[in-house]
Amino acid sequence: MMKGQKFWLLAAWLMFFTLANAQEYSRVVSLAPSITKNIYYLNAESRLLACTSYCKRAKEDDKAVVASMVTVNVEKIVGLKPDLVLATSITNPEYIEMLRKFNIRVEVFPTPKSFEGICSQFVEMGKLLGKEEDAIQQVADIKKEIEAIKLLSATRNFNKKVFIQIGADPLYAVIPSSFMNDYILFANATNVAEDLAKGALSREAVLTRNPDYIFVVTMGIVGEEEKKVWERFGDLNAVKNNKIFIIDSDLACTPTPPTFLQTMKLISKYLND
Repeated sequence: MMKGQKFWLLAAWLMFFTLANAQEYSRVVSLAPSITKNIYYLNAESRLLACTSYCKRAKEDDKAVVASMVTVNVEKIVGLKPDLVLATSITNPEYIEMLRKFNIRVEVFPTPKSFEGICSQFVEMGKLLGKEEDAIQQVADIKKEIEAIKLLSATRNFNKKVFIQIGADPLYAVIPSSFMNDYILFANATNVAEDLAKGALSREAVLTRNPDYIFVVTMGIVGEEEKKVWERFGDLNAVKNNKIFIIDSDLACTPTPPTFLQTMKLISKYLND
């Protein structure tokens, strides 16, 4: 084969590869609430066919429900004829493989370990949904606000020890390998669980670390009950100074750029009051 022919074949292949990867999808299924939220933040909900039973806004818009947090109705998804299914690493791999056997593209987004990871996934999702420019602009705007919070915090919050509690039974702490740790880092505070590789710990361990602030990340009445439990420990710095706060888990635990910013603003406000 002549060099010229090889060149044009290579060029044609590269063009095909580029176009294939630039494909926009219009019949999308979401298998995670955070993904569904990102789709709405990208103003791409018209492309959304179905979601999980925990995707409140999508359900209000009468999107089909094809999954819970544990199970996936593969038959129902196949019947909808989607061209793209978006999942997270929490989704059972068996369901993902079953969907792929029906020649359905499935993109799996692992749980991001940082704010930067959240933003990268948002932009990647934007590419898939034909909303790349919008995603890039939103990320730029949100990063600008985050930087402003970091600059403010740099002059305050010195040596403030923070405990972010996830759930109540069992008790879990936010640890360095999670995106939620960035809430503490960006606020220029210290995570009392910064030395932990796993989040599970006892209440006694928290008392020993004596945080100045406690943020209980949970939903509904559980948060109020947990606050009352901590208030029994009068020697705890957070109790002495009335610095125990409740943050909705649907906000703080959802890895999307807008919800990260909302949570960051709340934590910064509480730390700087």
